[in-house]
Amino acid sequence: MAYIRRDASTLTSAEKRRFVKALLEVKRRGEYDEFVRMHIDFYVTDGEGGLRTAHMTPSFLPWHRRFLLDLERALRRVDSSVTVPYWDWTKDRRAGAAPWTKDLLGGTGRLSDRQVTSGPFAWSTGNWTIKEGVTDEEYLTRDLGRTRDPIELPTKAELAAALDDPVYDVSPWDSTSPKGFRNRLEGWGSGRGAAAWRNHNRVHRWVGGAMVGGASVNDPVFWMHHAFVDLQWYRWQRRHAGARYLPAKPPAAGTSQYRRIVARHEKLPPWDVTPDSLEDVSAIYRYA
Repeated sequence: MAYIRRDASTLTSAEKRRFVKALLEVKRRGEYDEFVRMHIDFYVTDGEGGLRTAHMTPSFLPWHRRFLLDLERALRRVDSSVTVPYWDWTKDRRAGAAPWTKDLLGGTGRLSDRQVTSGPFAWSTGNWTIKEGVTDEEYLTRDLGRTRDPIELPTKAELAAALDDPVYDVSPWDSTSPKGFRNRLEGWGSGRGAAAWRNHNRVHRWVGGAMVGGASVNDPVFWMHHAFVDLQWYRWQRRHAGARYLPAKPPAAGTSQYRRIVARHEKLPPWDVTPDSLEDVSAIYRYA
């Protein structure tokens, strides 16, 4: 029977406690840091050689859908009542709103070093030491809204512009794709500042600290953010009935994306699954 992922702002006090407790236990067991390492390893950009599966590529959405499912399964092995809630950043837009409360994720970092000092993931609790990352900091960092160079979270209109695109993705199947739902949602743009980061990408920048870069999984908000991103794919599929993951076939030999992206029926590393197999998750979970 399918379980339900809920809006983080609607969670009861008991649901928040169970979610936090399960996350802390997965961290204590060492499993959480394996997720961080995986995301770092698969954070491959356009400018690098080889296969891209997690970012700047059509498989951005199915890759993170499976990644979320793996974390959710780890949580549910601790407590079968727990699911990953989503953060609707078009609605809860203030630094003090959900999920930035002391009983859920804690708040922003202090001015001096961006260290998070409130909530269950503060370094001072001793339960959330950063062990895998691109910096040497052992504590979780955030800079909600970017204090010195402020930016705003994406708006409902900006998200709607992505959902309105009827085509999943287009050539050249990377961060420069001018159209297509995938890149409009992932958010690689042109220009400088906020114009260069739309939707998903701008949220990472707005949170700041650990959420910027390949080690972004170190901040538990990563999962709530990507649950909301996954919800948009879920909604897009229902809005554009019959629209499928693209490309359906691999790029031809000799083209720039040959063996650099995953087509619909190809295996999606590091798992033995295909984007096709991840398009319909209705038997696993649904959104409230």
